[in-house]
Amino acid sequence: MRLLHTMLRVGDLDRSLDFYTRVLGMRLLRKSENAEYQYTLAFVGYTEESDGAVIELTYNWGVDSYDLGNAYGHIALGVDDVAATCERIRNDGGNVTREAGPVKGGSTIIAFVEDPDGYKIELIENKQAGQGLGH
Repeated sequence: MRLLHTMLRVGDLDRSLDFYTRVLGMRLLRKSENAEYQYTLAFVGYTEESDGAVIELTYNWGVDSYDLGNAYGHIALGVDDVAATCERIRNDGGNVTREAGPVKGGSTIIAFVEDPDGYKIELIENKQAGQGLGH
């Protein structure tokens, strides 16, 4: 078995595609519409779906927002330099909600950003990504 994708429901597909592709640098891998059931799916990622997990953005036609609930945590992305990535995301119009710095109780450098629908995305420095956050 392997992880294929994580699905997020979005309120404005174009806005979300702009964020995930332009701001986070992912590629739109495929997109499809289902007129009968009124939804559009867009798959984005850094690699082809056959090579790694991706994100499925689901737009249910006519629904512009969702209650995110309190069970969802975040998506984590490995980056070479968390502080520089935060600055680039901010300059591209993204929302940095926690600046780069060590995780509480450890030394791993992390930050958090938020996508246009309010989903949290954690940035972890690549050199520390495999160590766990307690280091």
